Amino acid sequence: MAKRRKNGLYAGISDELSALMRTGWADTERHDLRLGEQAPHAARRRAALSARFPGERLVVPSGNLKVRSNDDTYPFRAYSGYVHMTGDQARDGALVLEPRADGGHDAYCYQLPRDSRDDDEFWTGPTAELWMGRRRSLAESQLVLGLACRDVRTAAEDLAAGGGAPTRIVRGIDPALEAAVTTDEERDEELEEVLSDLRLVKDEWEIGEMRKAVDSTVRGFTDVIGELSRAIASSERWIEGTFFRRARLEGNHVGYGSICAAGDHATIMHWTDNDGPVRPGDLLLLDAGVETHTLYTADVTRTLPISGTFTPVQRKAYDAVYEAQEAGMAAVKPGAAYRDFHEASQRHLAARLVEWGFIEGPAERAYELGLQRRFTMAGTGHMLGLDVHDCAQARNEEYVDGVLEPGMVLTVEPGLYFQADDLTVPEEWRGIGVRIEDDLLVTEQGHENLSAGLPRSADEVEAWMARFAG
Repeated sequence: MAKRRKNGLYAGISDELSALMRTGWADTERHDLRLGEQAPHAARRRAALSARFPGERLVVPSGNLKVRSNDDTYPFRAYSGYVHMTGDQARDGALVLEPRADGGHDAYCYQLPRDSRDDDEFWTGPTAELWMGRRRSLAESQLVLGLACRDVRTAAEDLAAGGGAPTRIVRGIDPALEAAVTTDEERDEELEEVLSDLRLVKDEWEIGEMRKAVDSTVRGFTDVIGELSRAIASSERWIEGTFFRRARLEGNHVGYGSICAAGDHATIMHWTDNDGPVRPGDLLLLDAGVETHTLYTADVTRTLPISGTFTPVQRKAYDAVYEAQEAGMAAVKPGAAYRDFHEASQRHLAARLVEWGFIEGPAERAYELGLQRRFTMAGTGHMLGLDVHDCAQARNEEYVDGVLEPGMVLTVEPGLYFQADDLTVPEEWRGIGVRIEDDLLVTEQGHENLSAGLPRSADEVEAWMARFAG
């Protein structure tokens, strides 16, 4: 029985009501379901994971609901490693790879089954089906995922009983399952590293999802341009809401909190309050991405003159960032070091800052000392996929110290940020923030800019705004 809410209007459930609620329900089991389109790809990913850990039991949870306030929960979003290995997004689940004698694994998935109509659980709690919506039955999940599915309510007991094989679990996702197994923290971290490593190179299906995410994002940016006049009349929140509408119409959600930063908010790397004014004459830095129904996300940034035309100083900063991005993008190709695009962009910005007298040169010395970071702040990009900062736990030698391969998807996003209270730069530069970010697919020939549908150069941006701005 679900925990009774304090201050609820009903003191209890009569036997007669309970009996009434348990009767008269149609059989809604779906027998028309077929194997999900992601299932064959997920099976290949599990095989690759299995090969890394022969003889060991692996547990990859999906996660649980998290409380937002009191008894209200955040929308559930499954752990990306679980999604990648199963194609599933259900809460309270777990993938288990059970070792076989031949060194391989048998895979099965714990799932929360449908609520039974034989008791009151299906209608008496805030997480019950009549409150939150129908779940798939275990049989339905097995058809869609191509995996044997078990009742997750026995998972902790099953895992605690064990089978003698050493166990690894992804920590910090499901406390109850984590408490049920005896593992080693360092070995568990290795499991999470491998799950990230295996997402570095996207398969063709994933690349298709990335295209969908980016294409929706391009449409979302165009939506924002068309509603700039309404944002000027209200605030940054109109911009946030406009892009969010596109994300929800065509995808699951936004892939991360949208950054709708006007004026000197554009100098704040992760401005997500989005409650400031939108004024003609200022810049708008919009950093946003649509997350598809399969949870792959885009991550694109454009910096726009709210009045439609850059001022001379704004254009000078913008052109420097554009040129730095051009240099960085030219370095994205198979066989190149991952760091090459970052270094190319940063060297260009360091040279410009020395030229303008904002940092002491020569440019090479400034770059070696990292002096440009006062105004560039962050790295110049990151891997992209199921997470906006995808593969974050991958081994350094595979990621930041690695080599680019066809199928990798990454962002190139140099920026310049002159804080409103920075007395080291001339007053007319203070409060200017510029970032340009695109999503690049590494190909056999070099790279493809997936977000090329959005203008990048200053002239192109002004022409785009003249065409679409409301």
